[in-house]
Amino acid sequence: MKKEEFKSILLENIDIELTEKQIDDFYKYMQGILEWNTKINLTAITEEKMFIVKHFVDSLTINKYIKEYKSLIDIGTGAGFPGIPLKIVNSDMKVTVIDSINKKLNVIRDLSNKIKFDNLEIMHTRAEDLAQNKKYRETYDIATTRAVSNLSTIVEYMLPFVKINGFGICMKGPNFKEELDDAKKAIEILGGEIEKIESLNVGNELERNIIIIKKVKNTPNKYPRGQSKPLKEPIR
Repeated sequence: MKKEEFKSILLENIDIELTEKQIDDFYKYMQGILEWNTKINLTAITEEKMFIVKHFVDSLTINKYIKEYKSLIDIGTGAGFPGIPLKIVNSDMKVTVIDSINKKLNVIRDLSNKIKFDNLEIMHTRAEDLAQNKKYRETYDIATTRAVSNLSTIVEYMLPFVKINGFGICMKGPNFKEELDDAKKAIEILGGEIEKIESLNVGNELERNIIIIKKVKNTPNKYPRGQSKPLKEPIR
């Protein structure tokens, strides 16, 4: 795909003003991910228009909720979504992306070096380990996740990173309501409360539900639990 076609598709699907450099960064990132995808499994979406909509446009649906803040951590970032698109449009924001699979992070490192992102931290770690580190615990304005596990598990990984009056933003698919009911106790115990839920269609291709959780009190020190307990034994 030529850059002009890429630019047209991206801009017609978002309500964000982008500089030419930002558009160029998005284009380079897509090209880089698709090139690396021939070597390691990063995404099942290889058709370029679908890539733009389902990765870039989808990631940017939460930009209006984060653009006034200074720091963000993206948990289980995979190939960099939503963390890298949010970083591109918020160049001054401190962004940390973490994942337990280092080969995916190596791709982000490679592309970050080529695009020259500033103030981007790429960490091979588990959320339950990093959240017990005082340097990272309750220091972020925003924590994000996209399509990572069930909501009860997600909030135990997210909320320990978020400072009071910050937000955890969970990007979920169509079957989120039952998860939300199951997660209410976990959200309360971990110091959060539901601020807003937004449901929308992304480029007529994807149903996206955005769950915004405000951090209203400190997370008890014992959370997140280790040994994969948030996944195996979610708070109920």
